[in-house]
Amino acid sequence: MDNLPLFVLPMVLLPGEVQELRVFEPRYKQMLDDCLLDGKNFGLVKSDYLSDVNHWDGPARYGCEAEILYHETKGSNHFLQIIGKRKFSIDKVHAPALPPFSHPSMSKFNEDDGIYPDLETLLANIPDEVESNKLYISADVKFHELNDAMDEFQQNELEQIVRTILQRVGLILRIDDDAFADWIETSPVIGLIDDKPESIFAVSGLLLGDLDLRQEILESNDVESVMKLLRSEVGKFTEEE
Repeated sequence: MDNLPLFVLPMVLLPGEVQELRVFEPRYKQMLDDCLLDGKNFGLVKSDYLSDVNHWDGPARYGCEAEILYHETKGSNHFLQIIGKRKFSIDKVHAPALPPFSHPSMSKFNEDDGIYPDLETLLANIPDEVESNKLYISADVKFHELNDAMDEFQQNELEQIVRTILQRVGLILRIDDDAFADWIETSPVIGLIDDKPESIFAVSGLLLGDLDLRQEILESNDVESVMKLLRSEVGKFTEEE
């Protein structure tokens, strides 16, 4: 088992997908410092409001390892560009040392004006009985390697699905026929389709915004399971017409 710091958000990262993050909460600033210092990746996991980890929303069972491609500091904010790497499942969650500012025990801290207390102040307020000084959630995780490459038939079907979804977007945006044809052929989504195992996840990441659907795709065990979800999504277009 590997221990991984967790960024728990209403967000889903897929393998091969590039995303951007803004880090401003003290707990995630501490996590970022730890990751940058140790050259370590973190996990991005969809928040589960039905679970509770020291009064924070807990993580979903499956998440995606995130590698930092770019980091920039502007004032009190950190801006990251990340790429999804390996899928993982959570075996054991480790709670953060402090609950959220909304918890009664944290009433001394007032961040209503958007100004958070600094890390040193928060660390000094960790109860003596708490052994950890980590303000973020972490977990023991099991990584699941993507070994199921797409064959030529699946690549062709995925390209057709992409074209169908882009066509739907083109109709909504009222793009004229000539411009639409050029737009389709130059779309970066088409260029992502190949036989690499992460290809179908990266393509899905650019096409789909629904969090629950993205989580289903992340939890899928093979290419055919993802294709089934994508076919179902395309089928909804036909039902609406």
